[in-house]
Amino acid sequence: MCIKKCLLPLSILWVTSACVFAQNTSRPALEKTALVEPMVDASHSRFFYFSSASRPFGMVNLSPDMELDGTWNSGYRYDEDTIKCFSHIHCWELSGIPVLPTTGEFKGHLGPSAYGSSYSHQQEVAKPGYHKVVLKDYGITAELTSTTRVGFHRYRFPKSPSASILFDFTTVLGSSGTQSASVKRTSAHSIEGAVTMAATVRRPKPITIFFIAEFDKDFESFNGWQNGKILSFTERVEGEHTGVFLRFKTAENEVRKMKVAISYVSTAEAKRNLQTELPHWDFDRIVKESANDWNAWLGRIEVEGGTLTAQRRFYTDLWHALQGRRIVSDVSGTYIDNTGAKPVTRQMPLDAKGKPLFNSYNSDSFWGAQWSLNTLWHLVYPEVTESFINSFLEMYKNGGLIPRGPSGGNYTYVMTGATMTPFIVSAYMKGIRGFDVNKAYEGMRKDHFPGGMMSKAGYEHNTFKGGGIEDYIGLGYVPYPLSSIKYGYHQDGTAQTLEYAYQDYALSQMAKTLGKTDDFLLFSKRALNYKNVFNKEIGWMWTKDRTGNWNQPVDILKYEHGFVEGNAAQYSWFVPQDVKGLIGLMGGPDAFTGKLNESFTKARTHGFVSGKSENPKDQELNRRVYINYGNQPCMQTPFLFNYAGKPWLTQYWTRQLIDSVYSGISPQKGYSGDEDQGLMGSLAVLMKIGLFSTNGGTSEKPFYEITSPIFDKVTIQLNQKYYSGKQFVISTKNNSAKNVYIQWASLNGKPLDQPWFLHETLVKGGQLILQMGAQPNKLWGSNLKMAPPSMSTVQ
Repeated sequence: MCIKKCLLPLSILWVTSACVFAQNTSRPALEKTALVEPMVDASHSRFFYFSSASRPFGMVNLSPDMELDGTWNSGYRYDEDTIKCFSHIHCWELSGIPVLPTTGEFKGHLGPSAYGSSYSHQQEVAKPGYHKVVLKDYGITAELTSTTRVGFHRYRFPKSPSASILFDFTTVLGSSGTQSASVKRTSAHSIEGAVTMAATVRRPKPITIFFIAEFDKDFESFNGWQNGKILSFTERVEGEHTGVFLRFKTAENEVRKMKVAISYVSTAEAKRNLQTELPHWDFDRIVKESANDWNAWLGRIEVEGGTLTAQRRFYTDLWHALQGRRIVSDVSGTYIDNTGAKPVTRQMPLDAKGKPLFNSYNSDSFWGAQWSLNTLWHLVYPEVTESFINSFLEMYKNGGLIPRGPSGGNYTYVMTGATMTPFIVSAYMKGIRGFDVNKAYEGMRKDHFPGGMMSKAGYEHNTFKGGGIEDYIGLGYVPYPLSSIKYGYHQDGTAQTLEYAYQDYALSQMAKTLGKTDDFLLFSKRALNYKNVFNKEIGWMWTKDRTGNWNQPVDILKYEHGFVEGNAAQYSWFVPQDVKGLIGLMGGPDAFTGKLNESFTKARTHGFVSGKSENPKDQELNRRVYINYGNQPCMQTPFLFNYAGKPWLTQYWTRQLIDSVYSGISPQKGYSGDEDQGLMGSLAVLMKIGLFSTNGGTSEKPFYEITSPIFDKVTIQLNQKYYSGKQFVISTKNNSAKNVYIQWASLNGKPLDQPWFLHETLVKGGQLILQMGAQPNKLWGSNLKMAPPSMSTVQ
């Protein structure tokens, strides 16, 4: 059950603790936000990727959209020349409430291609919590900011006898079409409505967004359109293919403001969100408060040294790690449960003052998060971790399964496996326990058996067959092909086997800690199933059919066909729970590191990523790579050298990866693939501060592996509501772009001769000092007896 520290509402706890941490920094209050570059990789935007006018995990994430139709290559697109709207929701399978101010002849009923406006990046400013752009076709300067649940607009109009603000409920936004809307005028300066966004292949049920829009000045008329035709004067517009617009006259440089509050529950809750979070009209105040909010969150990690560009990119990476996965509950704690036959309004538990103890979230999968969010959030933002776990346990209570990516209050069954198991286990092992531990274990255990998440392939909404869990238990692996029937996406047996084995290990460790000996033995045995898909004849993981025969022909670079968004060359390293066992399978440390080093050497020729192309033939060729840092399956690979007695190769290749994949602040490049709501951003943060956790912190005693930081000093402010220490400092001596190798290390004043140390040591506070040099010290950290822990020992 919740312990005492959980009794403060997390919305308050976050702000309070963040402000305390901000006071510990010596930089000016807004400097962290000034370092963030929202335009990084904005040329290759996924609909939910780009963010500007949003708070951390904000329900509202308000920004311009250039392309509206499609999950990929949509939303804010830096290279496109037309802004079609400002929409309020850019989230995992959620979108909604597109608006645009205009002047002159009204074109809203003709669609976004007709009413969109040109703009110039030279007249644009984007930073955390704020966006400014000039709509050149209308002569309007638009400024956007937000609270957590309310979008705030400030428009400066030219002189016009026919200015308008339109709300378009006909268009597709991201992956979802607009199914219907109902909007009415409630006064001369307010409207309210409900918009239903259609179901998608990932989110199988429609979701309704309720909104309240208030204006600081009266509008002259409330108008609408349907099916491309403007309606006569009306007080309400409803149905399919509709939109509304408000008309008024403006003087030169006249400023008009608009507040748009949203809720997934009701217009009453949207109004409560508005009244609670934004009862005034002071736009500049909200911009400042948003910047202070972001600065406090970003200030949890202070970096010194390195280039200005490196610092700017670092805080951009950290900023990405704190958004994308959005709050969907109201300020009162109400939220929509869509797991049943029809939507049900539910209430988060409240504290003694009537405030919600935690939030409800919409979130992409935690697939791969063991190498990113597990480490960063649990260490630096433990209150976020705790809130997410409680949110997902609430969904387990409502729908019977812990989700691996909820959207619209429903399951999406995105990706594969029981991805929340490592997240929850890692949190528990690190002392984050402000949740119902017994309920969490019950839900995780269910997910590891038939009828749980391991029964589900990707987006398998109606059956429990594509996961192959019965075969995994009975045969010791998931066959490929599993069946002639495609139950969902990602029915890729060998990758599923490797993921399940790791997740089984994580659950075994929690079972051990909780004194569940039988479960510990059961899941520990299953955690060794990775050995069943290692083909000793070829020296790589490979696919087996149901009879136990290896599939032919062998092509370790063939994309998917047994491997989820990857190939055999990438997945052969996916044994985070037992790297030492994998080393043994591959013939010992020298053979292991030789093969891994060769994979990195080959990967360097294509920049460590798979490249981008819209041409299917080019895509197939680009994906034939040994290492791909544009996706999650092999994030851990450079750290495996630490386990094989060659930590200098970990130091070398992580620096190479940072320079090639996660450096620079260009709109044309940034994450070289799928950033996936903070997974790549948080991975980049960890690499740059020199900490990582191959097993995702799931062992009985979690630990961190060490690599080469790119900064002279990194100060991590610890949340003392969870950890006893105030801060942990990583200092480097003689660090530079050439001096990438650790010569020696000390931890809290004592020599450290191994490339890892315990989480419990870090969170007590202290200092890690690393002496750097241009040549590797092949003695430091090379003793195999002092390698990071694994399930088994090197054979």
